[in-house]
Amino acid sequence: MKWIVGSILAVFFLLEIVAMIAFGYYGYHLKSGIAVKIILAVALPLAVAILWGVFLSPKASIPVFSFPVRTALKFVVFVLASASLYAAEQKVFGLTLFMVSFLIVAIVFILKLHEVKM
Repeated sequence: MKWIVGSILAVFFLLEIVAMIAFGYYGYHLKSGIAVKIILAVALPLAVAILWGVFLSPKASIPVFSFPVRTALKFVVFVLASASLYAAEQKVFGLTLFMVSFLIVAIVFILKLHEVKM
C-alpha cells in the first residue's frame, strides 16, 4: 500500500511540474514580441510556483484554509494550466492534463493523502 501512495503523490508532484511548464509554454506562445514572450515564459510559471509554495504546498508559510479548500485551489491551478495549453493550440495535451489532474486530485482528496507520513 505504501508504494501505491508514494506513486500517487509522485504523479501529483509531476502534475505540478507539468502545470508550470504549461504556463511557460502559454506565455511563450502568446502573440507578441520575442522579449515579451520570453518574459512571460519565465514570469507566469514563476508567479504560479511562488503562490503555490506560499499558500498551497504541504509546508506552506501561509497555509490556505482546510484540506478540501486547498485541494480545490490546487485543482483550479491544474484547470488553468490545462486551459493554457488548450489556448496555445495544444488541445490534446490540455485535455489530457485536465483528465489526469482530475483523476489524481480526486484520488488524493478521497484517500486524504495529505495526512500520510512517508
